Amino acid sequence: MSLTPPQNRGMTVLDRDAFRKTFTTLAIRAPIQLVKPLMTQLENELLNQPRIRSVVSDGTQKDTKLILLRLDIRDVKESFSDDKLDLIKNCDVFDYDFKVDYDYWTTEQILYSVMPEGDAETPSSFTTTGHIAHVNLKEENMPFKGLIAQVILDKNKKIKSVVNKTNQIDNTYRNFQMEVLAGDDNMITELKENECRFKFDFSKVYWNSRLQAEHRRLIGIFKKGDYICDVMAGVGPFSIPAVKKGVIVYANDLNPASFESLCENIKLNKINQDIKTYNMDGRAFIKKAVHDLSIETNDSRTFDHFIMNLPATAIEFLDAFKGIYKGKNLTSDKLPMIHCHCFTRSSDPIQDIQQRVCQVMGGPIDTKCFNLHWVRTVAPKKDMYCLSFRLSPEIAL
Repeated sequence: MSLTPPQNRGMTVLDRDAFRKTFTTLAIRAPIQLVKPLMTQLENELLNQPRIRSVVSDGTQKDTKLILLRLDIRDVKESFSDDKLDLIKNCDVFDYDFKVDYDYWTTEQILYSVMPEGDAETPSSFTTTGHIAHVNLKEENMPFKGLIAQVILDKNKKIKSVVNKTNQIDNTYRNFQMEVLAGDDNMITELKENECRFKFDFSKVYWNSRLQAEHRRLIGIFKKGDYICDVMAGVGPFSIPAVKKGVIVYANDLNPASFESLCENIKLNKINQDIKTYNMDGRAFIKKAVHDLSIETNDSRTFDHFIMNLPATAIEFLDAFKGIYKGKNLTSDKLPMIHCHCFTRSSDPIQDIQQRVCQVMGGPIDTKCFNLHWVRTVAPKKDMYCLSFRLSPEIAL
């Protein structure tokens, strides 16, 4: 039998005092020397509630302790076997009250007691970005947004700000307008990921901590000495760890705030070589980066990988690869791998994504070097994938 908080259905302004509650259970008063043996024998009958001791002090009596029993045990004669009754025959058994308050309950328990009855989902989940908690509240949760945010703030000591996005991500700069629901309005945050430090203004750039595994996965593919072109680099979650691995990176982002943070994070991680930064449109950057690498290496190198992490529209940028190496004498194995993130709602994601890619590129993709990796579910019936394939000679040349 678990403890449950008082129901406060419909509360929209947090009243912490309303979550105080007194519970009554049975207590066994036992001499200190018998406490351990009794606890062993009565293991299944103990209170055993999270963060509440099953053995407590007996007030002013120093030679005895109180052993608290399960809440559903109201009469030891009915609940205990004869052997267990014999163990406590010389002990007092009596009602014992204990109190819990707001600090005891979890975020989920408090919000569940507040939300209208019948709500299937308690809005207690959030994504942490440094000191900021980012919630995605549904329309029905909006009357409770201040309370939800304050509870999250109270229950997570490292969180200093709770925000909710007020519109969809801007497809141009990949940032969203947000509302500070509780705590500080300071959106400049700092965090560590993949052994690198990142600092940025969360209100002006795109960052998703849930993509950490995807960042690590792609970086793991790269080899020391590879040349990487990060087309939509953001603040550097792919580029900076890749450089630290010994990869040469050309990194770009159209968003001036992202570009500024990318440059700052390069310095923050004490990187002073093997990365070039750009602040331009993705299509123009693809052509510019290929041209710059050709000049800088006297036509001796091509990029090994292109990263296109703009899932809402990255596929549309693939037309930039048409004729990108026209006039070059390149074999197919010298052409780069492209890693393109995208969304799909199709029940057949492979067919849907492959068809969209081929339509934009104006030709088939190399199915010998083709991999579709599921990244995460972002909404009901909407998944994020990373399509990896080698640029084909028919398109590139």
